[in-house]
Amino acid sequence: MRTVLGALAAVAGWLVEPAAEPSVAGVQGDLERPVRPVVTVAGLRRRVGVTTVARAVGAVLAVREPAGACVVSAARAGTSVPLGAPAAARLGRRLAPVVGARTRACGRLCLVEEAEPAALCAASRGLAPVVLDVSEPARAAAAASLADHVVLVAGPDAEPSLAAVVAESLAAVGPAPVIVVNRAGRTAAAWTGERHVAIPESRVAAQLAAAGREPRGPFGDAAARLVPGPIGDA
Repeated sequence: MRTVLGALAAVAGWLVEPAAEPSVAGVQGDLERPVRPVVTVAGLRRRVGVTTVARAVGAVLAVREPAGACVVSAARAGTSVPLGAPAAARLGRRLAPVVGARTRACGRLCLVEEAEPAALCAASRGLAPVVLDVSEPARAAAAASLADHVVLVAGPDAEPSLAAVVAESLAAVGPAPVIVVNRAGRTAAAWTGERHVAIPESRVAAQLAAAGREPRGPFGDAAARLVPGPIGDA
């Protein structure tokens, strides 16, 4: 019990003020375009596979997007990024001067490095779906306040009751999260409910997602459950 109480106290940093409304020059013309969804993917704690899940969600959204690309925030793109699709490269060239951040095409994804989330969402309005990769738990509430959909990622050893408390705190500033147990194994049975999704461990599918490609098999089926419907229905 003490362990759970201590963990609950540790999530107090999640309860922060929602992000301020952005002011981004040059995006007013995009307000007339169809609005694409913003999905925040946050971790219950660090190192639970947030980036893999975020890129899997982005790849699924990109397949459904008429332009064939999705924006995904990134702490850094890395020194080696897989070959990007032309649509993702074009999107990056359009966004880079607006958000003032480095962009890289990675499969169907346009990775935008270290961009301010509110500015990135405003700049991408009408251009492409956005996935906010939030690996730092303290930044989750601000990112959730910008989103149309929120995904909370937990590891296989996480306590479901703790995830429920964090999800409730995020729902106070944004949409009610879908809770994902990543690399689910025998513990998957402990995660029940309509808003719980178990992603099985699959090295191949995770590598596809990291490369900006739509994952296949049970991993891909689970990722598809985390995203909104067709763009026209968003």
